[in-house]
Amino acid sequence: MEKKTCDQELRTGAKKERCLQGKSLLLCTLLSTLLGFTLLIAYIMMTCGLEGPQFGIRGSAKEKAIQFYHSCMDTQQIESQGIEPLKNLLNQVGGWNITGVGKAKDFNETLQTLMGRYNTFPFFRVHVGPSPFDLKTNIIQIDHPEFEMPPESKFKEKNYLEEKAPAIDWLSCLQAVFHPMPMNLSQPIAVHDMEYLKGMSQLIKQWQKERVLHIYMIVCLVGTLSPALDSRFQDARLDLSKILYGKMGSRMIPAERWRKCLTDTSSFFEPVLAQMIVQEIFPQQTKELAEQMFSEIQDAFYGQLDHLEWMDEQTRQEAKVLVSKLQVEIGYPAHILQTAKVNLEYQNLEINEDSFFLNVVTCLKVLRENSYLKLLQRHSQDNAVNFGAIGFFMAHELLHVFYGYVLPGGCPTCNRSALQKSIDCLVEQYESYDFKVNGTFTLLENTADTGGLSIAYQAYKNWLKKHKEEKDLPEIGLSRDQLFYLSFAHAMCGHQDPEKLESSLNTDPHSPLPLRVCGPVSNSQDFAKHFDCSSGSPMNPDNKCHIW
Repeated sequence: MEKKTCDQELRTGAKKERCLQGKSLLLCTLLSTLLGFTLLIAYIMMTCGLEGPQFGIRGSAKEKAIQFYHSCMDTQQIESQGIEPLKNLLNQVGGWNITGVGKAKDFNETLQTLMGRYNTFPFFRVHVGPSPFDLKTNIIQIDHPEFEMPPESKFKEKNYLEEKAPAIDWLSCLQAVFHPMPMNLSQPIAVHDMEYLKGMSQLIKQWQKERVLHIYMIVCLVGTLSPALDSRFQDARLDLSKILYGKMGSRMIPAERWRKCLTDTSSFFEPVLAQMIVQEIFPQQTKELAEQMFSEIQDAFYGQLDHLEWMDEQTRQEAKVLVSKLQVEIGYPAHILQTAKVNLEYQNLEINEDSFFLNVVTCLKVLRENSYLKLLQRHSQDNAVNFGAIGFFMAHELLHVFYGYVLPGGCPTCNRSALQKSIDCLVEQYESYDFKVNGTFTLLENTADTGGLSIAYQAYKNWLKKHKEEKDLPEIGLSRDQLFYLSFAHAMCGHQDPEKLESSLNTDPHSPLPLRVCGPVSNSQDFAKHFDCSSGSPMNPDNKCHIW
């Protein structure tokens, strides 16, 4: 298969051009216009709103978001302040040699400060996610810092952690992170790698009285805060990225200042920007169409359960009940437009118009929880494209609800022999590619990719039966079926430099992007049919792998 480059980067000019050229940017490529994502529109709308005059209710969350953005854009003020804001902050947490303060605080006290006040996790990461036993219940999750781990996890309590990893004051650390919510020793926790935590605890115990641990924590804190500092720190971050990700890494390309400030504002003021987007570009009709699409995905998966040879009848019926009960919020939940509620969330946040650094520090302390907003395109777009891109991602995520069936012991009444045969097929397929992929490590994501594409295509065919048949697109010489698969491939398009790719093979449970396209489509008989792939060719192998 010929390798092609997917470059979706859209470059714009000055500030006024960003606001005035929205329509022409959207027409940059046909597929970018067709795809069901409004990310580009969102960027344009948010930037125009943030760069406009500061208006709104005094002290409102929207006003604070605009002030935060403006403080980020004030590079002259950031340069004039230099390193002083950082030095003052580091001295408050015990300092290090370069600040002239050398008295380190208690290890656990410093760790609690970094985790609770500055959202910095030097030794382990703490976040909230669904319980592996009850997806409707969120529980505390503990795993490695800054990199992904396989999905296997163990359900523990804090007293178990204190027994196996005693160097950490777990109760106080978690209390610092989740204050004012009270913590107790029986708090349920999903631990993603107990062996790592035990080893980490042993090292900390060995080095706890040495200053090296304090210095390491300070370095981690500097890493968190350095994006809010002057250009010298940004140059240093660039040099570090060259070492870590290679000279051609995408992380090497400095973003335009407005893009960086927009990203930073979005990370801290996501509910505020969500309101701005919804009010401007997300009509109710688009939300309804997206909900209809998910309903089609649900129905297609429900029907596909009847064809799984490895699933026993009792499990099949249980899975059908679960599928039928699934609910999803498409576009935006109703509370996004509740301005009073959003203002309440930010009422204690004070923005300093003269210090971007202090604003970042304040936001790290006040705003710890993130929410997700999925924005889809306007309703005039082609449904083959929508189902190929958005429908695939919907089906992919839906399948993650059922990944427990695939894991050892996850379905004791199923035909394990038939299931294992399908699993082995997928593992061998992905390990046969030129990339050094661990097929077992990436199994669950590969399963969701292959199954998600199949379900999304069936959902699209079901939709066609209920609605007026769509016309082909003679302008680009593609049938609607071909457009479905091209849309899927385009949604997966991206650049991965070799150095970064090699380092991610052992930490990222997803396969490299080319395999996330080639793997699923080569398992699709419909793809081979509509693209006339000869039997036995790489894109139409005789042996096709399926689990869902």
